[in-house]
Amino acid sequence: MDDVAVTGRFAPSPTGVLHLGNLRTALVSWCVSHGVGGRWLVRMEDLDPVTASREHAARQLDHLARLGLVSDEPVVRQSDRFDLHRDAIARLRRDGLVYPCYCTRREIRDAAAAPHGDGLPDGAYPGTCRELTRAERIERERAGRVPALRLRTEGERHRFDDLVLGTVEGVVDDLVLQRSDGVPAYNLAVVVDDHLQGVDQVVRGDDLASSTPRHLHLQRLLGMPHPTYAHVPLVLGPDGNRLAKRHGAVTLDDLSARGWTDAEVVRLLGRSLGVDDAPGSAEALAARFSLARLPRTAWRLDPGRDLTR
Repeated sequence: MDDVAVTGRFAPSPTGVLHLGNLRTALVSWCVSHGVGGRWLVRMEDLDPVTASREHAARQLDHLARLGLVSDEPVVRQSDRFDLHRDAIARLRRDGLVYPCYCTRREIRDAAAAPHGDGLPDGAYPGTCRELTRAERIERERAGRVPALRLRTEGERHRFDDLVLGTVEGVVDDLVLQRSDGVPAYNLAVVVDDHLQGVDQVVRGDDLASSTPRHLHLQRLLGMPHPTYAHVPLVLGPDGNRLAKRHGAVTLDDLSARGWTDAEVVRLLGRSLGVDDAPGSAEALAARFSLARLPRTAWRLDPGRDLTR
């Protein structure tokens, strides 16, 4: 798809400040879209009303803009689109593919930790509530349990050709479509929103590659086309763990306090993406970037070494 205009997106959760790993993935997504004259969108995945905030969203958008990454259309917020997500769930329900799940978090953890003999991946939900009788459901509701809604699956396998990882294959479990508090679940919302926004190329961190078979399955059930996918290796801290405050996470404001300009940050990220002598603007970087040059292993960021001026 190097010469075909695409619509890409970056979809952060507004629960905190974007760190260099988040900004790096956003930059890749922007370069892939704009490098071929396509569109790039930003969607705030603010499904969780407890942790998401407008203040975090505004700060994230400001940091993206400082690097030249500005959405080509108005920013969409998932929390404004619950009716669209529930319409999709209603369609699946009409097809007999939705059932209530009364499991507690602990029960789900225990069930997911148990060994599966049916080919399901580790951590998959084994279908504890899928065959409950009406009486059993009434008993749980009388006990005060409010159900989540799950998708009824049959161990379907889905394979896709990732533009970075190559061939990826996985089994689909009975994923949650709507949480017990009535909020649509991420896996359902992301599929619906990508389709309705016309997103046909998804660039995101490779920690989400294992979720993609679920998304492909939902797309098939809902009659939606499959985007192409490119899962970018993560940025890790010096200890090899995912970036977090205690594992080397650095924000744009942290670098500014050390005297870094925004252009210098773009150059740093560009070099980490395989572009030697990277330019200091996203627009110039997009003209030189290629997924073929993207390193296939994680970038282990050592602030004491990589961010020393």
